Amino acid sequence: MTEEIGGRRPSGELEAKALTALWTVGRPLTPGELRTELGDGLARTTVSTILIRMYEKGIVTRSPAGRGFAYAPASDAPGLTARRMHAELDRGEDRTSVLARFVSNLNERDEQTLRTLLSDMGGSEA
Repeated sequence: MTEEIGGRRPSGELEAKALTALWTVGRPLTPGELRTELGDGLARTTVSTILIRMYEKGIVTRSPAGRGFAYAPASDAPGLTARRMHAELDRGEDRTSVLARFVSNLNERDEQTLRTLLSDMGGSEA
């Protein structure tokens, strides 16, 4: 069970649950529909706020639906993970060192996968 801090959810937990629900349903949802999917007894305003924040971060897209919006994931799970990896890489001042450390910590299977991907994309072969 996740421990709440000061009566609040840990950062990112509600975003993760919302994104999982959106992926599971497979169609855009309004805040009210998402609230029903989450089933956490959350206020509609809480769900609306989290969706707006996710939209501002580029995690979800939105389209007009009635007087409001319906929200959908901007990417699938692998795409979101790749986006987060890029964001972390962009924060570093020395990209070469960050990439070198990342690659040096890959297991053999992941290293081979990376080599294959780079080769298939026309990157340099090691």
